[in-house]
Amino acid sequence: MINYWISAKQIKDDIYIPKYYNPEINQELEDLQKTHVCKTIRQLVNEGVIEHSTGDEIGKLAYGTGDIPFVRTSDISNWEIKTIPKQGVARDIYEEYAKKQDVQEGDILLVRDGTYLIGHNCFISKIDKELIYQSHIIKIRIKKPEVLEPELFFLLLNSDIVQKQIRAIQFTADIIDTIGQRFNEIVFPIPRSKTNKNYLVSTVKKAINDRNYGKAFIKHCPKLMEDILITGSIKPVEDFLNLPPDEIANEISSDTVTLEFGGFNNFFISSKDLKNNIYIPKYYDPTIEEELSLLEENCYLISLGELKSTGKIEYFTGDEIGKLAYGTGDIPFIRTSDFSNWEIKHNPKQGISEEIYEQYNKKEDVQEEDILLVRDGTYLVGSSCIITSYDSKALFCGGLYKIRSLDKELLNPYLFLGLLNSYVVKRQIRAKQFTRDVIDTIGNRIDEVLIPIPKNESTRKAISDIIRNTVRSRIQARENITSLSKKAIYFDEVDNKNLDDMKILN
Repeated sequence: MINYWISAKQIKDDIYIPKYYNPEINQELEDLQKTHVCKTIRQLVNEGVIEHSTGDEIGKLAYGTGDIPFVRTSDISNWEIKTIPKQGVARDIYEEYAKKQDVQEGDILLVRDGTYLIGHNCFISKIDKELIYQSHIIKIRIKKPEVLEPELFFLLLNSDIVQKQIRAIQFTADIIDTIGQRFNEIVFPIPRSKTNKNYLVSTVKKAINDRNYGKAFIKHCPKLMEDILITGSIKPVEDFLNLPPDEIANEISSDTVTLEFGGFNNFFISSKDLKNNIYIPKYYDPTIEEELSLLEENCYLISLGELKSTGKIEYFTGDEIGKLAYGTGDIPFIRTSDFSNWEIKHNPKQGISEEIYEQYNKKEDVQEEDILLVRDGTYLVGSSCIITSYDSKALFCGGLYKIRSLDKELLNPYLFLGLLNSYVVKRQIRAKQFTRDVIDTIGNRIDEVLIPIPKNESTRKAISDIIRNTVRSRIQARENITSLSKKAIYFDEVDNKNLDDMKILN
């Protein structure tokens, strides 16, 4: 909390929001003038260095008509698009907007509207092939990379000083927060030192590439797991990982959450086959049983309930700590929307105090290699992630299951993560999902989900090793980007001899 006085003549455009004039931000930008060229977005646009545009609202009738991703604000997390976005559109709808939106590798998508999500952004890669994006998102393209590299712009966008400006200019329009046209007022402090710029660009480029390589595997994992479980061979994964980057991008299909629900089919069942007064047709989907029967030769089919009762795993839900606890500290309180692509967000929405953490910590006992799985939440049900050493100090909400493997020889946590993300397991979860009150859930039906565990020990180990390496590589790259974004502005070795390196910007 700060307080300050400003003169009436300093008021701009009838804006009377105190945070808009935060003097600490202004002072920090003024101090950076010595070592940085400070340019607003508007100046960069006028000089032809960047261009930006917003997306389109295609209408809810277009949702679920196909598998080409329609990227919305909640589909951007940890500087990338979720591997399985919520909504997909048909090709004819995509073609209607694709030329106008023209999303290309190296573009940056920035959330403009949406309260907590404002300022979230992602770097478009080769594997983000065909997509369109909604109007709450700004697409930014670097037109003169010889002046300002896309990777450097991305890093500066995530620096503390730029993110603080984004929060300062945020305002409420109707029922949603936005930065609107004030986006053009944001000042980007661009390092004058060529040495520093080159280091930052090369380092963040490597981190982005490492994350994209792992994301490609995660995106293709359901298909790869299906091939492994049917054939009993690890070869499909090895072949995929040995492909050149361009071929990997071509190999990946565009999936959305809709695909997990399966296609339309009709069938008859006898009344004596009904279970527990459940009359939801998808619950009895015969195609799932057919899929599972194909796996019996190479896999043990064991339900989660049986794995739990025999002491192979344990799982339980978290706690609802109450909204008054939100924002009391920096310890993450993990909710259903706080993870994607197998990992926790680097900036979870809600933080809690040490005191509240200690109140629940012993009971929840979050540890590295635990798995969190969404129990409640319609489209998010069945999503999962694995806890790493960076995330273990946290609490989690009642809409999540925390699953721990107690028999790591049979069910290594990383193998378990891969199996939970196989098509056949995802489809079972969707089939057993039901509406309770105003929200969908899998409830205790999670006990019924059959996990296909490869019988061959070497196959289990190979899957575990590949997934472990993928997760760890991506997490390390995530931490590198986090660290770089924090020190991008105040980099240690400023080369003052190269103050003219940015003469084009001057």
